[in-house]
Amino acid sequence: MDTRGALALLRKRQVLILFVLLGLSQARLQSGRYSVAEEREIGSFVASLARDLGLKVEELSSREARVVSDDNKKHLYLDLLTGDLFLNEKLDREELCGSTEPCVLHFQVLLKNPLQFFRAELHIEDINDHSPTFLDKEILLKISESTTIGTTFLMESAQDLDTGSNSLQNYTISPNSHFYVKIRDSGDGKIYPELVLDKALDHEEEPELRLTLTALDGGTPPRSGTTTVFIKVLDINDNAPEFSQELYEVQVLEDTPLGSWVTTVSAKDSDAGNYGKISYTFFHASEDIRRIFEINPVSGEVHLRALLDFEVTQSYTINIQATDGGGLSEKCILLVKVMDINDNRPEVTMSSITNRIPENSPETLVAVFSVRDQDSGDNGRVICSIQDDLPFILKPTFKNFFTLVTEKALDREMTAEYNVTITVTDLGSPRLKTQYNITIWVSDVNDNAPTFTQTSYTLFVRENNSPALHMGSVSATDRDSGSNSQITYSLLPPQDPHLPLASLVSINADNGHLFALRSLDYEALRAFKFRVGATDAGSPALSSEALVRVEVVDENDNSPFVLYPLQNGSAPCTELVPRAAEAGYLVTKVVAVDGDSGQNAWLSYQLLKATEPGLFSVWAHNGEVRTARLLSERDAAKHKLVVLVKDNGEPPRSASVTLHVLLVDGFSQPYLPLPEVAPDEAQADSLTVYLVIALASVSSLFLFSVLLFVLVRLCRRNRAALVGRYPVPEGHFPDHLVDVSGTGTLSHSYQYEVCLTGGSGTNEFKFLKPIIPNLSVQDSGRNMGESTNFRNSFGFNIQ
Repeated sequence: MDTRGALALLRKRQVLILFVLLGLSQARLQSGRYSVAEEREIGSFVASLARDLGLKVEELSSREARVVSDDNKKHLYLDLLTGDLFLNEKLDREELCGSTEPCVLHFQVLLKNPLQFFRAELHIEDINDHSPTFLDKEILLKISESTTIGTTFLMESAQDLDTGSNSLQNYTISPNSHFYVKIRDSGDGKIYPELVLDKALDHEEEPELRLTLTALDGGTPPRSGTTTVFIKVLDINDNAPEFSQELYEVQVLEDTPLGSWVTTVSAKDSDAGNYGKISYTFFHASEDIRRIFEINPVSGEVHLRALLDFEVTQSYTINIQATDGGGLSEKCILLVKVMDINDNRPEVTMSSITNRIPENSPETLVAVFSVRDQDSGDNGRVICSIQDDLPFILKPTFKNFFTLVTEKALDREMTAEYNVTITVTDLGSPRLKTQYNITIWVSDVNDNAPTFTQTSYTLFVRENNSPALHMGSVSATDRDSGSNSQITYSLLPPQDPHLPLASLVSINADNGHLFALRSLDYEALRAFKFRVGATDAGSPALSSEALVRVEVVDENDNSPFVLYPLQNGSAPCTELVPRAAEAGYLVTKVVAVDGDSGQNAWLSYQLLKATEPGLFSVWAHNGEVRTARLLSERDAAKHKLVVLVKDNGEPPRSASVTLHVLLVDGFSQPYLPLPEVAPDEAQADSLTVYLVIALASVSSLFLFSVLLFVLVRLCRRNRAALVGRYPVPEGHFPDHLVDVSGTGTLSHSYQYEVCLTGGSGTNEFKFLKPIIPNLSVQDSGRNMGESTNFRNSFGFNIQ
């Protein structure tokens, strides 16, 4: 009765403790400890994480708060809008922790900017969702009839996956007159039933007994499980089996193959016959032990039925019972220690990763990850590394967490993409490693200005071009990418304010093509230069510039223009030649210019037509007209010469001039050319009139030329800069041509000063007048060509 009263009091206390635990199961633990009952629905509230961390809800979102579990499973999720922590799945305490108590899930809260970790624990409270179960549907006991009252018989215990008050709490036996149940505490929190003989057995009266053993847990309402106890009453057996040792210890590698022998237990029985025969069985063995190990009931050899895994269970404690034929039994303990081998590769769990990093940013966080190895000892110690030739470094942070950060500012133009391999190697033998590849792209920043392929460009354009002519192109490149490398071309304001650049040139803003807006004239503008800018589309925009020089290439578009003798439709110019002149006598000189340049301005002279061929010749180089032979009385007094002036262009252009030559006996007699149609008797009077007019004109022109000489000097001094801006090409002229650009025969014996009108072309002249300051003729037999000195001066005024 005392025993039954104690059991009733124990049940009341268990019920009270059960209600207290149920009342506390929903309470949240402080200091990063939380609790929740198992089997709660998905989305169930766990805790207000923002409040417990002392952070605002907006801070959780801005710092990208994340929940990372130690087992890398997403049991929980954090609502960044409310800061509350919820269940992401149903939690089964028995599946997660088995019989381990308490059942704790460790997790961390990861925050960025700055990087912080908060360690927390989630305690999973057990609910009564499992009933006690017996692994054997029937328990066989062989009890001798000589067994004394009070003898106890060990019984197989029931298995209850629940823990705490919901675990196995009590055993009962069906009503009978021979036995009652006694509960035995093993010291590790488990209870075992023992069948106690309360009344002596009599084999003859009752050889067999069938009883029902019931196991009860402490839940509300309690759950139960039953098994049948089959008792055979035997004859007397007074010796129980004895093991050679009470504890067997054995070490087994976790990779031991199936069916391997583990160890052999041995017991002896002094009885003879059937009472001395011993059978071996597992006693109080869990389902896992029965699944993994098996024992030969006759030999006591223990073998493996399933593979071992050190990471799941490090050791097994197996109770082995030896029972003789008379039903007496004894037990021993087999301790199997599983030895770890390096059979697990390190694991890498990426918590946060940033695949795009802006260039020029110092020490940027790329990734946060954790590593672990389920092996133990050196097999579970790991080394984390990356390639040595990369601008990244690994930093250990919290526990087994690492961060990957940039070692220095990155330059996209040098390397736009990095492949980082995180290698995690354990220290086992042989060493196992795991590699995790991360591709990192460096995003562009507008840090490179456009660069022209040349610092200066020279373009050659022929004059008289058609408008919108494509003259050439400028090109610039930008090492940036995207919009930062999109280049726009433009014309920069010219340094010369007088250069009408906007009306001369245009540029395509997209491709840098340069176009001439109007036809260019070499004689008006021989060369000009301007600056071109290239600007990218970045923010802020960067730019550079290049110099473009345009050289106008001359074309032969101007015919030679004869300066002397002037062909203006007035009275023809008559040259006087004494009949006493020797061969080579200088009659006159045809002076011509060409508005073109280079070989287009190289002039040659030739006698195209003459009244008496062979009497006069024209030097091709300088246009000098000389006598080809001695004159005679038979030669006509009047001669008409047509001189052709031709340039060296392609195709060549030409002009002709007509000269009138009058042969006279001496300059003391005033001879004037007579009209061809005048009668003989009127020639003398007309010649006299012409000579008088010529002398008066020459005197007037001499005075006028002096005044013009002064004006021309002033004009040239004011326009020296303008003339110097367009230099005349230099070079060697062919022998048959004369250079009219300031060199050649004009600088040898004759000097001409020319001024052109500004509103006219280079071929239009305001005036032209020769001045002969002195002329001395010696009628003696000396060479008059050598003794005659001419100095001609021509002037043109450009208004």
